[in-house]
Amino acid sequence: MKVSRRINEIRMRIMHQLTKNIGKSHLKTNLNSGEIPEIKRILISRPNHRLGNQLLLTPLVQEVIETFPGCKIDLFVKGGVAHAVFENYENVQNIIQLPREPFKNLIKYIFCWSKLKKHEYDLVINGDQKSSSGRLSTQFAKAKYKMFGESIDEIKEKYDDYDHISKYPIYNLRYYLTRIGFPENNKPIPTLNIKLSKAEIDKGNSILKNIVNNDKPTICIYTNATGNKIYDENWWAILYERLKNDFPNHNIIELLPIENISKINFKAPTLYSKDVREMCALLANTSIFIAPDNGVMHLASAAQIPVVGFFKVTKIEKYQPYGNGSIAYNTNETSIEDWLKGISNILS
Repeated sequence: MKVSRRINEIRMRIMHQLTKNIGKSHLKTNLNSGEIPEIKRILISRPNHRLGNQLLLTPLVQEVIETFPGCKIDLFVKGGVAHAVFENYENVQNIIQLPREPFKNLIKYIFCWSKLKKHEYDLVINGDQKSSSGRLSTQFAKAKYKMFGESIDEIKEKYDDYDHISKYPIYNLRYYLTRIGFPENNKPIPTLNIKLSKAEIDKGNSILKNIVNNDKPTICIYTNATGNKIYDENWWAILYERLKNDFPNHNIIELLPIENISKINFKAPTLYSKDVREMCALLANTSIFIAPDNGVMHLASAAQIPVVGFFKVTKIEKYQPYGNGSIAYNTNETSIEDWLKGISNILS
């Protein structure tokens, strides 16, 4: 393990211990019976730089917009990817982005925290109950109502998908709002959505057509991952051959990672891009996306297409793709025949 990674893990454990008892979602109001508070300006905190974590925040942002039409939303995040993710979210006014390396950008880091005091919010939501920075920022911001994201047993027992990292903040929000006068909301949980424009989707279709040069439906695979979520070349070679044999009427292309590597040795036509929205637009024109658990898997979900996610170390119930017919497999407990059957069901 790299020294920097080890130091970061120790830092996170220490910060979690220091902040785990900070804040509690409060319900004190000066409202009359039957009166509903007016909520117009909202801060959502999710200070994590990873693409996947920003995409997993999109359902909560959609929920807030649907609940409070015309509201203004500020996001407290880390890194620059949130700008691409929320580009077409008109309600998102300001994105306060902490630098990825605080100690190398200390002045900018402090300045970003100071921005939390610029406005008084009607509501602040911590988007991740395990985030130390999320809890601190929720405490630091000025607001009438604050949600720190603590787990609520009453809701956890009610919903079998409560553990999902995109869903529990929404269940918590709905519960919290009923406690301050809002009606109960039992609508389906929003799916991940990057809100591609028609022009973006059309451009993605043109890029795809230039890759495959035909009108057949397309299967897209992504063979990379991080750490012990990676599947080796032999695993992918077997799956790739089966995909070719079982689905001869489909194109198979590979979306390449930023490292420009391929676990199938570039045997399939490929797309390499560093543009998040361009990648998502191409994926929106494919029939299915197949990948191990990673941020690009969530990007495919945000393209509103069926996703097949492979898991072997991370918790399926926390990160699995959902909506649009998506499925997830624990590869320690299932076989290639199970995966191909699921893929066939989607494609048919």
